[in-house]
Amino acid sequence: MGLTKLGISMLTAASLLSGCSFTDDSLWPSLTGEDPAGQATAAPPPQLAQAAAGTQAAQGAGQAVAAQPPLGTGDFTPPGVTPGQSTGTYVGKQTEELRSDLSRLQGSLGQQNGQLQNLRTTLVENSQRYHGTIAAVNARLQVGTTPGNPILVQQFKSAQSDLDRIAQDIDRMNNLLNAVANNSTLSNYLSESARAAFGVSGAVDEDHRQLAILEDEVNRTAVLIDRLLKEVTEDVRRQTNYVTSERSNLNLMSAGIKSGEIYGGSLINKAMASAGPAVAASGPLDTTGRRPLVVVRFDRPDVPYQQALYSAVSKVLERRPNALFDLVAVAPAAGGQARVALNSGKARRHAENILRSLSEMGLPPARVAVSAKTQPGIKTNEVHLYLR
Repeated sequence: MGLTKLGISMLTAASLLSGCSFTDDSLWPSLTGEDPAGQATAAPPPQLAQAAAGTQAAQGAGQAVAAQPPLGTGDFTPPGVTPGQSTGTYVGKQTEELRSDLSRLQGSLGQQNGQLQNLRTTLVENSQRYHGTIAAVNARLQVGTTPGNPILVQQFKSAQSDLDRIAQDIDRMNNLLNAVANNSTLSNYLSESARAAFGVSGAVDEDHRQLAILEDEVNRTAVLIDRLLKEVTEDVRRQTNYVTSERSNLNLMSAGIKSGEIYGGSLINKAMASAGPAVAASGPLDTTGRRPLVVVRFDRPDVPYQQALYSAVSKVLERRPNALFDLVAVAPAAGGQARVALNSGKARRHAENILRSLSEMGLPPARVAVSAKTQPGIKTNEVHLYLR
């Protein structure tokens, strides 16, 4: 299959990776202008375990569904409060008040534990539905389909709604986290109050016996609340990061549905979490002596560059997760000042479209510096992507 008609050349060299070399040929595979059709079949729909653990799908075509991070499995049922008898002393009355406060605290803890278990069940159910929908879309994209297939569009909207429900579950879990934090403060207060009551004069031996039991139960309750607080905090953190990553994957899936082909996992999953400082350039970039990673020649309408672009950037990020890129709009230098200006404007718009495609694929925009130049000897507008 020839490369010249497509107008895309994808060139790599070991020197571009500063010590990181590709294991395959230095030239990327040739592509044609035909609609791509993958040969692999999709993995079965994912089954989530108690912790909504991971999913694998569509590996043959390079699409990986991120594993759902596990949820905690702790049960935080309060131990109960030992009843006591009134002694008629001041310390005895304090003990009765503290016992009543502890009983209310444990009642609140029991409600929060029930809310947590229900939230986990709901989140797993929503996750199962979401992953089933995503697997179905990936399976269809693997074998190729029509651009903008309405069935896939509807499934995509359903997946978006499922992910929104997961986000709402996380919001409710975050509200629960705030309530547990309040109980943690109250448990610490009760623990200090129980210790302080031992120093109050006028107590009888029975007062101190009941205080010792109460203090032990307060401390056990405080430990249980701290464990609950830690586990819910971890659940919220992991699931929030997961939803953020999945929204990026959905953006890339949307682009795949528009073109009727599968791309792969979001580039943000391969890039470092920290995108670094913005690197947008205001003037021409110095690309002298540098070999472009991708060259897109716009010698005809609707050049299908997306798959080649994704493959090139994805392969680089697998080896250099913190890689930066330079995107250069190149216009022919011939044809007079008016023609050069017109071509330069078109080349910039092409570069903006490619930058938008990279963003949809999950590459943080701050990783890409954009510039423009004219070049003698070329006959059509081009966009060059360089590895910095």
